[in-house]
Amino acid sequence: MSQAEAVARTGAGRPRNPLWTFGILRSELATTLHRRRTLALLGVLAAVPVLIGIAVKIETSDGSPAGPGRGDGGPAFLSQVTNNGLFLVFAALAATLPVFLPMAVGVIAGDAIAGEAGAGTLRYLLVAPAGRTRLLLTKYASTLVFCLLATVVVAASALAVGTLLFPVGEVTTISGTQIGFGEGLLRAGLIAVTVAVSLTGFAALGLFVSTLTGSGIAAMATTVGVLITVQILDSIPQLSGIHPYLFPHYWLSFADLLRDPVYWDQMVKNLGLQGLYVAVFGSAAWARFTAKDITA
Repeated sequence: MSQAEAVARTGAGRPRNPLWTFGILRSELATTLHRRRTLALLGVLAAVPVLIGIAVKIETSDGSPAGPGRGDGGPAFLSQVTNNGLFLVFAALAATLPVFLPMAVGVIAGDAIAGEAGAGTLRYLLVAPAGRTRLLLTKYASTLVFCLLATVVVAASALAVGTLLFPVGEVTTISGTQIGFGEGLLRAGLIAVTVAVSLTGFAALGLFVSTLTGSGIAAMATTVGVLITVQILDSIPQLSGIHPYLFPHYWLSFADLLRDPVYWDQMVKNLGLQGLYVAVFGSAAWARFTAKDITA
């Protein structure tokens, strides 16, 4: 018996209540996180900080500095890794956020509905008392959990590698002031949560794409294709007028959490933009899915 059939049978005859909703979510999370594809994605994400840490260690073995040596944003974090291994967390998140993290999320979100349709299990999942709206919300909630888990995997791997390969101690902020290691660790946690939240808009877009087709592969490919296209548009100076409306434009604003005092303007814009994408594409996904003729 498939997981979808099991959910349908165990749910038959039960009243609609929050406990049943949590049961669907628990089942969905268990299924998603035990798939080999999901484990492979998390493995790749965990390997990225390891490769960065080893590369920095080798590069600086003769005393030469790491990275481009600029004082702010993205790759510039690499120049601080040799002084404090905690900066490997920031460097790894900056390296994975533009491509690796959203691609992983795109695979999970794109496969959420289309994968079930392609496997012929979607009808089982829609048996009462689940319902289309509840199922869609469960799929999105599961994708959000993956966003957080993927980000934590990158941060935890980077922290472990940074601690093993480099010294740790007080953290020098982008503003030039120093904060204690404990506060630096707290800011690293806040940055990880901010990165996860930054992926919520793209996750909603991927879920919408997943409702448009019955092929999981097509949905995943389309979602990743949209990501690449938008990233290219965001890098073209002549299109600067539309940049503030593109979902990845403020992704790297998490670096402002390493300022003293913290700059909130760009991060607030990022959170607002992600909320807008969630509202628009979440509504579009609901409208499409609730009116869709389910044949598989």
